[in-house]
Order: sequence, then structure tokens, then C-alpha cells
Amino acid sequence: MEATRIIAIRHGETTWNADGRVQGHTDIGLSDTGRAQAQRLAQALAGRDRLDAIYSSDLARARDTAAAVGAAMGVAVQLEQGLRERAFGRVEGNTFAGIRERWPDDAERWRRRDPEWRPEGGESLLQFRERITLALSGLAAKNIGKHIAVVAHGGVLDVLYRAATGLGLQDARTWQLGNCTINRLLWTPDGLTLVGWADDQHLQQPAADETFS
Repeated sequence: MEATRIIAIRHGETTWNADGRVQGHTDIGLSDTGRAQAQRLAQALAGRDRLDAIYSSDLARARDTAAAVGAAMGVAVQLEQGLRERAFGRVEGNTFAGIRERWPDDAERWRRRDPEWRPEGGESLLQFRERITLALSGLAAKNIGKHIAVVAHGGVLDVLYRAATGLGLQDARTWQLGNCTINRLLWTPDGLTLVGWADDQHLQQPAADETFS
């Protein structure tokens, strides 16, 4: 069965990543470190890959990371709102410690990865997984036999990794979600397959790896 090859990328670092603040749909731009990571990523991909299309979340941190890759590879970036990070509503802008202090019940349900917990004004894990699965499947189905990049967020990549490995929403995360690392997947109508994950050889220093993306 013919497959779509996918490079899945988390955006470059932001100041809120470095501070451990929940970003969600809040439109935070790249930090100087994040812009440098995006350039190193772009150079690495341009040196070893050919892409037919680049799709990006429309949030600035992903959009600007994708723009660096697109410029290096001569491929236009197409924005997809469906690739946005999970919406965290009222808790966005807070650290986990701050959430635990202000909304202890929310913090506990989040810590337990309750699939049905939805922060006020945000999405549950179940809603988020459905959105990302539909968005990714739609893009991949349009590009059967081609090679595409998807530039998004830590939560998005977490959903894709779980889908490719058969892990559930409540399974503990043991894999990395580093900024601007290279993650490779195959998609067919039967689902996702993991090819390679968390390739960071092109990055000269460790990237922030928190779960609030």
C-alpha cells in the first residue's frame, strides 16, 4: 500500500517554553533560541530531504519555524488551523505550580491525564486527539506517495506518537518532544507507523522539552 512520508516537527523554543508556562492557543512567538533552532533545522532538512509540501499550525511559533524550513527548501508553507496545540483555556499563561495553587482539582485531573478533563474554555484530551487525527489524516490522504512536513506543537506530536505506537492517552510519556527535532512517520489509510523519533543531531544545544507546548 502506498504511503505518505511525514516529517513531524515541534516549533522552536519560546520564552514561555523556557519558563514552563502553558501556551495552548496563546500566540507566543519564537525566542532568539527558537529562531536559531529553526534555522539549524532548515539547514539540516535542506541538506538531506526533498519535500512536496509543508503544513503548519497557524500559531506564530509554528508558522515561523515552518517559514524557515520553507525558505531553505523552496517550498511554500500552507497554514492549517487544525494543527494548533491543545486549547487550555483559562490555565494558559500559568506554570503547573501556579495551576496547582489556583485550581488544584484541575491540576490533579491534568496530572492523571484524565481524557475527559477539559479546562474551562479549553479542550479535553479526547477532543484534542480527534481534532489532530482528523487534520493529519486529511493532509496525508491528499499527499499519498509524497513527502510532507507538518510543523506543529508538543501536544500534537504526542498524539501522533501515541497513534503510531498504539499507546493510550493515559500511558505515561517516556519519549522526547524536543523543539525542532526531526520525527519521521509513515501514513496509510490503515494508520500511522513510527520510522524515527527525536533526531536532534542538527541542534548544537539541548532544547526545552516541557509538556505545555
